[in-house]
Amino acid sequence: MQICTIPLDTAKVRLQLQKKATGDGVSLPKYRGMLGTVATIAREEGLASLWKGIVPGLHRQCIYGGLRIGLYEPVKSFYVGSDFVGDVPLFKKILAALTTGALAIAVANPTDLVKVRLQSEGKLPAGAPRRYTGALNAYSTIVRQEGVGALWTGIGPNIARNAIINAAELASYDQVKQTILKLPGFKDDVFTQLLAGLGAGFFAVCIGSPVDVVKSRMMGDSTYKSTIDCFIKTLKYDGPLAFYKGFIPNFGRLGSWNVIMFLTLEQAKKFFTREV
Repeated sequence: MQICTIPLDTAKVRLQLQKKATGDGVSLPKYRGMLGTVATIAREEGLASLWKGIVPGLHRQCIYGGLRIGLYEPVKSFYVGSDFVGDVPLFKKILAALTTGALAIAVANPTDLVKVRLQSEGKLPAGAPRRYTGALNAYSTIVRQEGVGALWTGIGPNIARNAIINAAELASYDQVKQTILKLPGFKDDVFTQLLAGLGAGFFAVCIGSPVDVVKSRMMGDSTYKSTIDCFIKTLKYDGPLAFYKGFIPNFGRLGSWNVIMFLTLEQAKKFFTREV
């Protein structure tokens, strides 16, 4: 799934890093919209450039995805207590998802940093060398030139972004599905899970987009001194709508990702429950 959605993620990162034109105001932005950004990257840099960051992207999914999903049910059970019976309250679902999202990305932040650094490199002038030749080279170069701590650049907004998005995805999926199942004619089948997955993706993008933009800018541009500095400068120079740059490709990526992830997760749970 990551292989299919990485072009949308690359387009999202380029849109988020693009700053408003200054000066005479006549110059147009290089990237315009999801399809325009994908077409510009493919035309100027080749189709393969849309898959920049695929290797650290896979590293990220293995670490972050495994931890946030694998820990969700145990953490939720911990918050409600072992003797709890009935529907888990929404705020405890949100709390469990915030916890697992924050813990997972704290471990996986280096993979996110390298992914954004690789995706942010556009077409270079003739003869200009690239900063990194690949994912492993990027990890080692960052450690050598900037120190081990640099791998956790942007950790603040990244924890906020992934804790919020994880809560929006897991808690809203749980809640939307629970609400749908109370409606007449609905049962726990693929269609209900598909609707709940789309709802989870939409809520995640709406709530998490501002911190996602700040995270991408901090990781892709070293001129920002802190999370607050990045937020204030983005708001001042690019306006409030800048925090929703890349919304469409982000929803295209997260919406499709959530549908497939939750459908797969539901089938896996049914399979193992049946085996037991």
